[in-house]
Amino acid sequence: MNKFLSIVFGIIFLSVVGCKDVDKRGNSEGQSEKSTQELDKESAEAIVQNAIKAHGGSLYDSANYEFVFRDKVYMFNNADGSNYRVNFKDSLGNKIEDNFKNGSFSRTINDKIVDLSEKDISIHSNALNSVIYFATLPHKLNDKAVHKENVGETVIKGEDYDVIRVTFGKEGGGKDHDDIFMYWVNRKSNYINYLAYSYSTNDGGVRFRSAYNPRTVDGIRFQDYINWTAPVGTPLKELPALFEKEELKELSRIETEDVRTLNSSAVLE
Repeated sequence: MNKFLSIVFGIIFLSVVGCKDVDKRGNSEGQSEKSTQELDKESAEAIVQNAIKAHGGSLYDSANYEFVFRDKVYMFNNADGSNYRVNFKDSLGNKIEDNFKNGSFSRTINDKIVDLSEKDISIHSNALNSVIYFATLPHKLNDKAVHKENVGETVIKGEDYDVIRVTFGKEGGGKDHDDIFMYWVNRKSNYINYLAYSYSTNDGGVRFRSAYNPRTVDGIRFQDYINWTAPVGTPLKELPALFEKEELKELSRIETEDVRTLNSSAVLE
């Protein structure tokens, strides 16, 4: 009887040990997978932070600049949050000024404040924010709504690049939070020389931008872009290869002209 009980207890002991081993292996594998995801996020974050540093770093925090884009004068001041402004004249010669200060939008026409519908506020604020966003890349990649992912490496025109995929959270991600972006960060210089994005509004589209005319103004790097288009549905990761094969069509030029710094009160008045 004692011998029988010993055998039974032995089987139970081995079964328990075996289950623990399986649990350990399962937990280990789960922890390994989780660690890989965490390391991936950390890697993407490190790459983006190095890019921000290369383009201007902490100077963005108090940056106060003016530039011309498509005959409109834009200004931005980051010293007290986000303060953006654009001045231009409409087809009738009216003087238009849009201000977007820490999420609050206003418009004046011939120096008089006008009431706008929620739809118009959304359209005009998004247009202003978009111009500043691209002009000050990669500074805005630090926003809380930005989700960054390291999706590998590639070679473009003989140079090595890290590839960062960016998506946006619904909260704080703006009207087009479902857009997907991809940035190619040069592994040697940490400059973002190429970027791409896909969007779903107005039947969707795919764009690829190649940087040119880089210049540094008081410590911050500004660069222009050739805007290329590709068929809707083209995977963003394939765009550099199509670009090198000259299979992309030039759509427009994104040029920031007459870039200069302003005094600290220019946009805060």
